[in-house]
Amino acid sequence: MDRNRGARTSALVVALLAAIAVAGCGASDDDSAAPPTSGTATPSTPTENSGQNQGRPFTADPTIVGAHSIPFTSWTRVSEDRIAVDFQTGAPECYGVDAEVTETSKTVVVELRSGKRADAVGKMCTMVAVFGTLEVPLKTSLGDRLVLSAA
Repeated sequence: MDRNRGARTSALVVALLAAIAVAGCGASDDDSAAPPTSGTATPSTPTENSGQNQGRPFTADPTIVGAHSIPFTSWTRVSEDRIAVDFQTGAPECYGVDAEVTETSKTVVVELRSGKRADAVGKMCTMVAVFGTLEVPLKTSLGDRLVLSAA
């Protein structure tokens, strides 16, 4: 009888682990599942790039759906009033980015947001990571201000 009890316990544990694995693997087209944008994160300091490792060019898209803040890893000075930020996101056929810049006399804080392109909602998208670059205009000359990522 103890042998049957052990077999039942083992079967129960296996079934429970399988249920947890299946629940964790589910995919959702619900864009509300994206992490919320929050202004409480401490800005990080990405590295200045020499411009040699720029990724695939992205164009700012304010119509992205389910936008959430993402960090950028490096940036490049394009001109005195324009920088380019380097980041990872999904395939550009399905995902887009947009940016909001907050400037002070000492810092330039870029909140980079990623989300699904409006014309890709409801379409099947592959899960691949793409290294991208977005040029961001500044209101005033960068000078010696510190560039920070809001995420």
